[in-house]
Amino acid sequence: MDEAGCVVDTASAELPISRPKPLWSEQKPSDWWTATNMAVAGLNVKQRHGVKAIGLSGQMHGATLLDKSMNPLRPAILWNDGRSSAEAAALQQREPDFVEKGGNLVMPGFTAPKLEWVRRHEPETYAKVAKVLLPKDYVRLRMTGDLASDMSDSAGTLWMDVANRKWHEPLLEACGLTVEHMPILYEGVEETGILRQEAAEAWGMDRVPVVAGGGDNAAGAVGAGIVDEGDALLSLGTSGVIFVAGSEFRSNPESAAHAFCHALPGRWHLMSVMLSAASCVDWACRATGTESAEQMINLAEQDAALACKEVFLPYLSGERTPHNNPYASGVLFGLDHDTSKGRIAEAVLEGVAFGMADGFDALLQSGIDVHSISVIGGGSQSAHWGRILAAVLERPLVYRDGAATGPALGAARLARYAKTKGHYDEAFAAPRATNVIEPHDADVDRLSVKREKFKRLYKALSPEFTGE
Repeated sequence: MDEAGCVVDTASAELPISRPKPLWSEQKPSDWWTATNMAVAGLNVKQRHGVKAIGLSGQMHGATLLDKSMNPLRPAILWNDGRSSAEAAALQQREPDFVEKGGNLVMPGFTAPKLEWVRRHEPETYAKVAKVLLPKDYVRLRMTGDLASDMSDSAGTLWMDVANRKWHEPLLEACGLTVEHMPILYEGVEETGILRQEAAEAWGMDRVPVVAGGGDNAAGAVGAGIVDEGDALLSLGTSGVIFVAGSEFRSNPESAAHAFCHALPGRWHLMSVMLSAASCVDWACRATGTESAEQMINLAEQDAALACKEVFLPYLSGERTPHNNPYASGVLFGLDHDTSKGRIAEAVLEGVAFGMADGFDALLQSGIDVHSISVIGGGSQSAHWGRILAAVLERPLVYRDGAATGPALGAARLARYAKTKGHYDEAFAAPRATNVIEPHDADVDRLSVKREKFKRLYKALSPEFTGE
């Protein structure tokens, strides 16, 4: 990003993922560092020479366990790992501050129950744990040598007093940890360290400051200008998120809504999370032998009617908001001899939209008011999917410049602010709107009928998880 806030170059690198057992989802921290180096190497050399600050963002909740030498003890347990359901139930029963101070139900996706799982099932590993870092903060450690994190990402560990923006010792003690096991907390716009000499040389940069940054959803919101009360964001990545910014701490744990710090000081947010969103389209591609997600979505638009009779439950990795059910399963229902790839694709797009709407309802129950929703993420490129989502959510969807860049854009904005300061309203203004999709009454009516069928199917086929 240049000094005017315009994106001048982007690069990315693929990451492998391991699912060695049912409900497990892991990555090697060393792979994050390898991919980071590959991505940086893909950026324009001249642009790299001019870098003045670096911001970080990354997947939330991942448990990265380090020994005294700061080496990983095991693969990181990721946000969509569901193995720790028993530990989550036990922690919530044992320590009411997880709801009172943490503001959230204890769910398997969060970091705290992952540590409890390691304590129960891998005690030799647990005994060696010296530090617990989130994924982006392990990358920071490799970049700067500093053990630091930001408020928004750390709130998702469940070990913070979210309203007061600090580690909460009773919540750490519930997992056998202390503040000494944790990184130092910073606001998202604060500098946490300086790029190491060897990294600076390898990347062709000066030893520039590295800024705290934010968890992927908070940083994505910063990139889209979602910073003030009632601003809302829909992120269509691997997971699906609806994020609503607020000027005060609110929570609705009964509906599995997430209440975290924002990446900017004095701001918080409510968030609904479904664990499989655009990844459902990827699944449909593999299941039908379709070449790409883009082709799959085009088939839906060209070959299927809106609100087709096939129904898809998008719970390929269990679900968080509002069901908090790691055992919820994906279902494709209502097939007949005429079911085509296009109708399967349409059912998948609609099923993800229905799941997003269930989560959105949980946010609205907190009393926050939302008039329109900005859209980011890879899935944001489809106007047809936008038509479905606008009708199901019954809100206009606003598409903005840089939407596909998502959290990286927000991380760059936070780094830019750390160097230039100025006013929040200017530094974090919403990017230019490129399109607005309004909900059409006829679409709302047709899809609302199908959504009721979707809800009945979930209730019939996925009994509520009790934590046992």
